[in-house]
Amino acid sequence: MASKETDSTLIRGHEYDGIQEFDNPTPTWWHLIWLSTMVLSVFYFAMSLWSPMFTHQTDRLVAAQEAEIQRLFADIGELENTEETILSLMDDEKWMTFGASVFRGNCVSCHDSDGGGNVGPNLKDDAWKNVTRITDIHDVIANGAAAGAMPPWANRMHPNEMVLLSAYVATLRGQSGGKAAEGEIIPPWPTRSSEAQTDAE
Repeated sequence: MASKETDSTLIRGHEYDGIQEFDNPTPTWWHLIWLSTMVLSVFYFAMSLWSPMFTHQTDRLVAAQEAEIQRLFADIGELENTEETILSLMDDEKWMTFGASVFRGNCVSCHDSDGGGNVGPNLKDDAWKNVTRITDIHDVIANGAAAGAMPPWANRMHPNEMVLLSAYVATLRGQSGGKAAEGEIIPPWPTRSSEAQTDAE
């Protein structure tokens, strides 16, 4: 057992509420580990920014998203922005669910969650500012409109995503609600020909 003299040298010089504190410093190996983590963090940070051998989590996310898109689109190939393609997709519940998810992820800040518009125009009425034909929706998505107020998405979306989003936006027309109409009244969307419907079935 340590002597009182030895114990007294281990007691720190302050006392609070009758409680005394021993001076027990952390061991040297603990300090070495702590310092080594600080040194390693500098190298790790530098590699994460500049090393070509380092795969950033953002790159892994993009790669995973691209792989998932390729998997999803394996059955439909490359979609084209044609009237018949848009009309056929509008009747496909599976792909309209996908189009709705693209809309929620990219468009709600300007067009609201239901397409009724807030900053951007109402997509549910018959008055459109930059669209006269159903295929124009895709062109607006791809190239933007209103001098950049509607940004171009051609470099940020897969081509199929833009076609599917166009079809989903087309389905919003005719619903009630939303902000006041802007633009000019345009003709109704065309209907699919009976021949095309028979081929699809």
